[in-house]
Amino acid sequence: MERVDKILAQTLSVSRAEIQRLIRAKRITINGSHIKSSSHKISFDDAVCLDDSLIKLLCNTRYFMLNKPVGLVCANNDSSYPSVTSLLDEPSAYSLHAAGRLDVDTTGLVLLTDDGQWSHRITSPKKLCSKVYIAEVKAPLDESLVAIFKAGIMLNQEKFPTAPADLEILTPYTAKLTIYEGKYHQVKRMFAAVNNRVINLQRIKIGNLALDESLGLGEYRMLTQDEIALFN
Repeated sequence: MERVDKILAQTLSVSRAEIQRLIRAKRITINGSHIKSSSHKISFDDAVCLDDSLIKLLCNTRYFMLNKPVGLVCANNDSSYPSVTSLLDEPSAYSLHAAGRLDVDTTGLVLLTDDGQWSHRITSPKKLCSKVYIAEVKAPLDESLVAIFKAGIMLNQEKFPTAPADLEILTPYTAKLTIYEGKYHQVKRMFAAVNNRVINLQRIKIGNLALDESLGLGEYRMLTQDEIALFN
């Protein structure tokens, strides 16, 4: 059960104040009856009408997978770059947030939702949710780096080293890196700490959920119930 003003504001893309005005004007009915308070609780099975027209309620929790291109930020508001939410042709896309951000020049898997508890289970350091990246670097990679990344790396301006990370060298200039935390610019800073530089970076997996290879850059889809349950 959710407040009627919250659900209708999201569904109709208007403010809660506007919903309150509609309620006072007796233009909204729930199961055929007028309501008096915007705090009235409704379920998604209720018949909600505006001016006698049935409203298809927007589900309160939505979950999407996006293949992020370069040039967009995961924040909802930024003075320099557009948000990833601008790619979603969905009602009230601005109400979604990224469950784990990517830098503006990083591509790949971004999960978007309006379920705060669900995203917290992904981003909370206590959950140790893994993130897998493919990194292309400037200088050749040496096998000795595998043990260095596994032991943890002391980053500039940090008090403690990174948590153990799994590095797999794919080619002399490409590696797969799995980390279990989310420090600021962590992957780039880890390679910088071993005198290298990331040229291209793509996130391909979060936890047990891999990026759908059928999604082109800038494309997205809804998550399945099984995929959502991976983080429940």
